[in-house]
Amino acid sequence: MCQRETLADCKSLRQHRFAVSTGTRIGRRRNRSATHSRRSSCAVACTLDLVGDRWSLLLIRDLLGGRRRFGELLAAPESIPTNILAERLGRLEEHSLIRRVPYNAHPPRFEYELTAKGRALGRAVAAIAEWGLRHIAGTKRTLWPKLDPSET
Repeated sequence: MCQRETLADCKSLRQHRFAVSTGTRIGRRRNRSATHSRRSSCAVACTLDLVGDRWSLLLIRDLLGGRRRFGELLAAPESIPTNILAERLGRLEEHSLIRRVPYNAHPPRFEYELTAKGRALGRAVAAIAEWGLRHIAGTKRTLWPKLDPSET
């Protein structure tokens, strides 16, 4: 046993030594990739693993509403931090919900657009918006008109 005062300190020291020896980082969750094993076969659980975080459906909403550039997405009233925005855009691209389209070569700049798979989430976003309008006082529809289910 190490010479630390508590078990927690001892665990931290072991984690640190292991991380140093293997070149890994401590305290960071690993992203679930498209090939990562699922925690269940439930369609709701798998969908939430992909877009159930605090920001992803808001990004889908903004892309449905016509925002395409990083700065436009950053300017949304919910104030997403830049590092989170970059990470979420990368994850949505990794899962083929959006694609990056270059619009400037030097410096490299990109616009983001929904793929057909991403646009298919429009009905889910619209359903959430409709629920909020009905059940949460003072809410309003923002950025995009009511979606006709045949549009997605």
